[in-house]
Amino acid sequence: MRVRYDQATDALYVRLDESAVAESEEVRPGLVLDFDERDQVVGIELRRVSKQSPGANLKEISVQVA
Repeated sequence: MRVRYDQATDALYVRLDESAVAESEEVRPGLVLDFDERDQVVGIELRRVSKQSPGANLKEISVQVA
């Protein structure tokens, strides 16, 4: 899994799988899912992240595993 924040577009992208993206769908405003050819989610894009999380330090992202 890879996580990347693009400051220029204010988007956070989580890549779950390295499969090729066959289709993308904006399921809610600012939330885009990428699907592979088997219709499995392989990526998640969150747009306007800084506006949704004011005050968050987007230069450092931590992940917790449960």
